Amino acid sequence: MNSSDTNSATHSSKATSTQFSTTTSPPETGDQAPTSKQSDNKTLQRRVMLMVLLNAFATPLMLSATNVALPTIGENFSLSAVALSWVPLAYLMASAMFILIFGRLADARGRKRFFLLGTSAVVLSSAFTALSISGSMLIAGRFLQGVSAAMVYATQMAIVSSVFPQEQRGKVIGLVVATVYVGLATGPLLGGIVTDLFGWRANFLLHIPLALIVLAIGLWYVREEWLGLAQDFDLAGGILFSGTIALLCIGVSFFPSALSWPLLALFLLGLIVFVRYALKKDNPIWDIRLFVNNPIFTRSCGASMIMYTATYANTVLISLYLQQVKAFSASLAGLILITQPATMALISPAAGSLSDRMEPRVLATVGMALTALGLFLLSTLNADSATWIVVATLFMTGVGFSLFSSPNANAIMGGVGSKDYGSASAAMATTRILGQLGSMVLVAFAMAVVIGDRLIYDSNQAQLAQAIRLCFLIAAGICVPGIFLSAARGRMHS
Repeated sequence: MNSSDTNSATHSSKATSTQFSTTTSPPETGDQAPTSKQSDNKTLQRRVMLMVLLNAFATPLMLSATNVALPTIGENFSLSAVALSWVPLAYLMASAMFILIFGRLADARGRKRFFLLGTSAVVLSSAFTALSISGSMLIAGRFLQGVSAAMVYATQMAIVSSVFPQEQRGKVIGLVVATVYVGLATGPLLGGIVTDLFGWRANFLLHIPLALIVLAIGLWYVREEWLGLAQDFDLAGGILFSGTIALLCIGVSFFPSALSWPLLALFLLGLIVFVRYALKKDNPIWDIRLFVNNPIFTRSCGASMIMYTATYANTVLISLYLQQVKAFSASLAGLILITQPATMALISPAAGSLSDRMEPRVLATVGMALTALGLFLLSTLNADSATWIVVATLFMTGVGFSLFSSPNANAIMGGVGSKDYGSASAAMATTRILGQLGSMVLVAFAMAVVIGDRLIYDSNQAQLAQAIRLCFLIAAGICVPGIFLSAARGRMHS
């Protein structure tokens, strides 16, 4: 899943580490009439929410539309099953590698600036990807898309948390999450139709008009800027973290060859070195000390990573199942695939609002348990499975994820003070991206073990179905410790 995030108005106060300034006029002094200031804040909130919601819809639209086109892309470029898994994996790897770096730079140079810079880069990299003439160029384009999206992911939630008061945060997060799911729901159906009518390249262009509108709003109607506390940029930590992520992805892609093991060993070593380094550094690229002595925040982030690891690849796996195993058209596959994200779009706002009044951990834990059950049922699919079973299980996982996502995000942001909004936003985005990355690593692993280097459209249907079942079974098992982790977090509401 993927996903996009949030933004808007704040006041400047030295009591917080989020500083407010205006790009076209001097910073506010706080001596405006309260009524005027409240009116200005409302206007700014509306503009920023429009800007964020459009992006929150556009990027998932492209991502889910692309997933439907994967079988066609694999056939067009004669990609093996492992190589095809790199089409979504390259995007997620790049996002995970650079999100912390851009989060820190945005705190120093301006969050809105990086939000808009990322949106511009997404447009350019998407056009590059659509013009790909080889599988290697396509994967390179996906990597550039991931780098671009990392700028957006690193800034959205921090801006939203700065603009809206705490009592409205759950509702706003729920609205943004719902918009993401509307994009995810629209993408498969629209992507399937576009693939059948115009080819797979059009899927990388669907979101560009909306992205241009986002740029227009941000440049001309949202003139405020948001900064974090000025801190030294941790270049060494950024390189260490990014290199560690790359080692994980590349190591898994070589599995089960002998080269895989030393790469994965280097990944574990790099992870240990990074944690030890971050704990000793005064201003590390990722301040993991935020996790120390904060059970609500720590367990909420951990549960988020587990949930995304278990569920993000659903669309990819079901798309392959429907088009390669069941031999459905891209359009019909897209119609079926909208079940899960459409369910999320309908339920997420209510779940977010409900988490403002009752304990998020209760909602999130029930949601993860329901998701685990749905994933287990998906692990039983074969070529003879009825279509209604697929739809019913996708609906179940959609309900489960909805009950989890918005309340869990509310718990993460509510578990820290306003001075840590930037760090918490980066941590939430990072754990989400790492979870999504882990989900695609799981797919690459299963494809490498079961199918290997055979071309995806020449693969035995039974073998592909076996790889898909293996992915879902592991995903369901991953949810089990996540359920206990979610239930064990502390109370957010007194």
